Amino acid sequence: MEQTARVTRLMGAGLAEIAVKRKSACGHDCATCAGKCSELLVESEVKAVASNPLHAQPGDTVRVESRTGQVLQIAAVVYLVPLLLFFVFCFAGAGITGRESVGLALGGLGFALGIALAVALNGVVRRHNKTTFAITAIEGR
Repeated sequence: MEQTARVTRLMGAGLAEIAVKRKSACGHDCATCAGKCSELLVESEVKAVASNPLHAQPGDTVRVESRTGQVLQIAAVVYLVPLLLFFVFCFAGAGITGRESVGLALGGLGFALGIALAVALNGVVRRHNKTTFAITAIEGR
């Protein structure tokens, strides 16, 4: 997976902190249209650490690459686990008690548990720098 980023600072040991402009989940760049409501709800840049073999400097616009499989695994956990836990808890609760309302309440609990697991995974990925980025080109200074 390739993205364009901006180097924000050097971190030593051949590493650089980069800022990647956040895009919408559908791939549309909301910043180019009149509806800027999504920019008010989320941070517009994501910061990450990338290896810096090209010795890019702060302020440089760079091309970064990450392994696509790694990104897809994380996306699967974030999007699928809450949905899967919703259905498992919902059907299990309804099947055990025989009441749909209990099943739906437990489904909501399963969904919340899935969100909590996704947030915990995000923390693990950030702390252990599991997503590896590498600067592959300097596009502008």
